[in-house]
Amino acid sequence: MFAGIPNPNILVPLEKMTITNLDKNESFEVLYNPQSYQQSRSVEYARLPVMGTDVPMAQFNHGSGEVLKVQLFFDSLSAGGEVGGTAGQRLEFTANSLLPSAGNAIDIRKYTKKIYDLTLIEDDVHAPPKLRLQWGSLTFEGYLVSCTQNFTRFDEKGMPVRALLDCEFQQHVDPARQNSRSPLESPDTTKYRVARQGDALWALAAREYGEARQWRAIARANGLANPRKLRTGDVLTLPGLE
Repeated sequence: MFAGIPNPNILVPLEKMTITNLDKNESFEVLYNPQSYQQSRSVEYARLPVMGTDVPMAQFNHGSGEVLKVQLFFDSLSAGGEVGGTAGQRLEFTANSLLPSAGNAIDIRKYTKKIYDLTLIEDDVHAPPKLRLQWGSLTFEGYLVSCTQNFTRFDEKGMPVRALLDCEFQQHVDPARQNSRSPLESPDTTKYRVARQGDALWALAAREYGEARQWRAIARANGLANPRKLRTGDVLTLPGLE
C-alpha cells in the first residue's frame, strides 16, 4: 500500500499534455496530466501626482503578458496505463510498478530533469528555449521562468520515486506579430505626460506626434499662454490629433 497524493489521472486517462521545444522542434509528453492549471494576467500603471488632487492620475504603461502555472506529478511505483511518454517509457513504468519498492529501478529525477532543465540556457540561442504547451484546447507559447522540484517519496535506497513540480511559464509573443498591430498610443489618442526639467513644447510634440509644429495643440489643450514656460512636475494633456 502506498500513502500520499493519488495518481491524478487514474480515473479519467485524458489526452496527454505535450511540451515542445520550439528552438529544437522536439516534443515530449508529460507522464501525468495536471489536475488543474492557472492562467493570470496583470498590467502596470504609473501613478502620476497631480497638484491639488486627492488621488494621483493613473497612466497605463504596459501589460505583463499571460502567466501559466502548472503542477506536474511524477511517480514510478504506482504507474498504470495512464502514464504518458514513449511506448518504451510506458513499458518501463508499468514493469517497475509491479516490483516491490525495494526493487525500484527508476530514479524519478531522470524524468523531472527533462522539464527542470528547460530553464537552462541553450548554446545556439544563448537563452532558455521557447516552448509550446498543448493540452486539449490549451495552447500556450512562452518560457519556463520558474520550476520548483518537490520530492515526496523515496525507496529503501533513498532514491526519489515521487515528485511534484511547480512550474510557471511566461507568455512570449513574437515581436513581428506585435509590430503588425496598431500602436496602442497613437497620435489620435489623448495621453498625459509629466513635464520634466528642460522640457519644451516643440520637443514634446516632436517626440509624441512626430511633428514639432503640433506644439500649438498641446498649448491650447493646457491653456498655456506662454508655451516657453513649463513647470517641472505639471501634468500635461496631449490631445488626440484627427
